[in-house]
Amino acid sequence: MGGGVSVGVGRGSRGHILSELGLAIVEVGEELHGTAVVTPHMHVPGTARLRTSVLAAWADNLAGLLAARVMNPRVPVTIELDVHLHAPAPGDGEVRAVARVVKAGRSIFVAEVEFVSAEGEPLAVAGASFMLAPDPAVRLPERLSIGDPPRRRLAVPLAERAGCRRGEPGTAVLERSVDGLNSSNTVHGGLLALVAEEAVLSVAQGGTVCSLGLRYLQAVRVGPAVASAGLDQGLGRVEVRDSGNGDRLSVIATVRTFASA
Repeated sequence: MGGGVSVGVGRGSRGHILSELGLAIVEVGEELHGTAVVTPHMHVPGTARLRTSVLAAWADNLAGLLAARVMNPRVPVTIELDVHLHAPAPGDGEVRAVARVVKAGRSIFVAEVEFVSAEGEPLAVAGASFMLAPDPAVRLPERLSIGDPPRRRLAVPLAERAGCRRGEPGTAVLERSVDGLNSSNTVHGGLLALVAEEAVLSVAQGGTVCSLGLRYLQAVRVGPAVASAGLDQGLGRVEVRDSGNGDRLSVIATVRTFASA
């Protein structure tokens, strides 16, 4: 189990890391619509392409808020999250997203998200599944962060801001920080997408991630989160483990990459 919902989690003096991605969210009927402007701090290092993990974080946020509307006051946690790009992501301009409910059951919730450019060109599709947090004492905040304008934007590259660094080829490490937690006080699923992506990029030879499917098995409670990736002919697998909690397996991910431009 992973993500949790990033609603009302502005912990620390700087606020939540993922709130700095600048996604503005509004309700449109039963849907949630999001808009954000791509900045260089969101790029894959060494390229002018938006990180796929940023799209994953936006999708998790939108889908999680939809889940929260149904599961409130209980906390929904992400169990699956996937993002698939039509083509290499843009490096600037506005990204628009529409999130819709697919299934709203008593214990499982599923949503889908479509991403397009300001001109309406398809960019990516995403899906996310949620379940109720195992601890019934964990509760959502009284107010969900829908309709709030972004208050702060990334001032440094995302990986630097998140405390995520590459190690040996095929590995990356994400430090646990108070401003990177979710409503369950564990490492946010959007940041686990980032560390998985970083491990892949370290062996992708200038490529970018075109497809990212994450399965959240267990929350990262202690950290650091350590990702290990293998990549062969553009297809890869990633394991993310909670190194401070018995090295327990927390996430498995499947990835595909675009070739270097």
